[in-house]
Amino acid sequence: MADKKIITKKSLDFFEKYLNNAAPTGYELEGQKLWMDYLKPYVDTFITDTYGTAVGVINPDAKYKVVIEGHSDEISWYVNYITDNGLIYVIRNGGSDHQIAPSKWVNIHTKKGIVKGVFGWPAIHTRKGEKEELAPKLDNITIDIGAKDKAEVEKMGVHVGCVITYPDTFQVLNKDKFVCRAIDNRAGGFMIAEVARLLHENKIKLPFGLYITNSVQEEIGLRGAEMITQTIKPNVAIITDVCHDTTTPMIEKKTQGHTEIGAGPVISYAPAVQNKLRERILETAEEKKIPFQRMAASRATGTDTDAFAYSNGGVASALISLPLRYMHTTVEMVHKDDVENVIRLIYETLLTIKEGETFSYFD
Repeated sequence: MADKKIITKKSLDFFEKYLNNAAPTGYELEGQKLWMDYLKPYVDTFITDTYGTAVGVINPDAKYKVVIEGHSDEISWYVNYITDNGLIYVIRNGGSDHQIAPSKWVNIHTKKGIVKGVFGWPAIHTRKGEKEELAPKLDNITIDIGAKDKAEVEKMGVHVGCVITYPDTFQVLNKDKFVCRAIDNRAGGFMIAEVARLLHENKIKLPFGLYITNSVQEEIGLRGAEMITQTIKPNVAIITDVCHDTTTPMIEKKTQGHTEIGAGPVISYAPAVQNKLRERILETAEEKKIPFQRMAASRATGTDTDAFAYSNGGVASALISLPLRYMHTTVEMVHKDDVENVIRLIYETLLTIKEGETFSYFD
């Protein structure tokens, strides 16, 4: 396994298709369908819930349950206000960055289909004095869809509440960097699906039920994980999300720590991370010679780990993160080696878990 290439052409094709599909928070369904279709050959059954979380299950009758989890939603915008002359003001749906908006193309999702638009911005020549260094803010960025007035905007099917995404698509940079919007955290869904594929291809018989969980609504407060953990009631949860590469300019390592793309999966230390489970992951990485990095969180990881850990009277939970550059932009970047090593680390850790393990500090 250690020397085996993990990402195949078929899996990379799926990853590209999965990334390119828009799945904003609250509207994850089309992405979930793609993911479930890819996962179907490798699982016994599926669980879904009211808000769109999807779970592929291996050994559904087993009493002892292990979750591996990523989240399926991406940040986006909502149409908030339409002016009389047909320009659109927005509010966030998740942690969208107003500073990257100017001159970006957008897709506005309507019942009639996609309506194209652009975030306009005044020309540098027109900004004099104090306005010369005018910064984008939520109250001064607007979308132009080429409409002459509000009536024409509405005739095109655009109304308050329509969700807005960026159309930027998957690229490979310098042969081994994956670049796209929504790698946070479509990469997580991809990686847990690849774990399921490898278990199937290697004919592994697990002694427990495995719940491959693709949660919705992480970007607005871990909400999908909060719901689905009550349904599954797992014994163990291994979460994967992204974390910051802190080696690019303007990031303060004294507060953000040192983590970088290409140096391996990042293993978190935090109150929500169960120490014995984390140590199992670290021991597995060392034994299987999988490179890894460490990261400390203060009160919370800010990921679905927190939702699983504090549910159902406490679930042994841990976090394996994928280092990423330029989070919450349209050019999020990860290293192919890290993607493969996160897959490898989750896979190898699962092989060490025995039915009935409590991971209790008192055992």
